[in-house]
Amino acid sequence: MKAIQITVDEGLLARLDRDPEVKRLGRSEVLRRAADAYLRRQRKRTVAEAYRLAYGEGKTPLDDLEGWDEEGVWPEA
Repeated sequence: MKAIQITVDEGLLARLDRDPEVKRLGRSEVLRRAADAYLRRQRKRTVAEAYRLAYGEGKTPLDDLEGWDEEGVWPEA
């Protein structure tokens, strides 16, 4: 891991330090988890926006496959 330095306002730091989970796990672990959760949410938003742009409102990726189920032929056994 790499140590970094961040600036946090005193009120937020005081609230953070009062939290039981922070007391148990430490600031670094809680802030790592918070950063990870933030990045996961951002990734979900990015993917959702890409789907929205690609398929428009109300459509799904499966809509592109509509009608193809009639085209398939199973091989003879």
